[in-house]
Amino acid sequence: QVQLVESGGGLVQAGGSLRLSCAASGRPWNNYAMAWFRQAPGKERTFVAGISWNGGNTDYADSVKGRFTISRVHPRDHAENMLYLQMNSLKPEDTAVYYCAAQLAWYNAWTNKDRYDYWGQGTQVTVAT
Repeated sequence: QVQLVESGGGLVQAGGSLRLSCAASGRPWNNYAMAWFRQAPGKERTFVAGISWNGGNTDYADSVKGRFTISRVHPRDHAENMLYLQMNSLKPEDTAVYYCAAQLAWYNAWTNKDRYDYWGQGTQVTVAT
């Protein structure tokens, strides 16, 4: 059974940091790019950061560049995969539910939420003023 399970969300003061994790299991992940999206109340789900299947390439939304860092760790057998999002200098406008997602590498459409094959259930991040 394929599962993506996020953790690490919570309440933080503006200027603080959080590290989100996503445990992906149930299939080999070595040919999947992965990404973080977020969705604030009443708004669409939007791209935050993406990383290539081998971790060699990354991309970020302009609103988080320089503050957020995406990374991933492949175990040797590629059966499980950990995805991370280090979030620094958090702002109230970063408040949202954060989702991890996986996309077949050949799609190469990281910012397009409709091209993702698997999604997690989300973790809430709240940044207080």
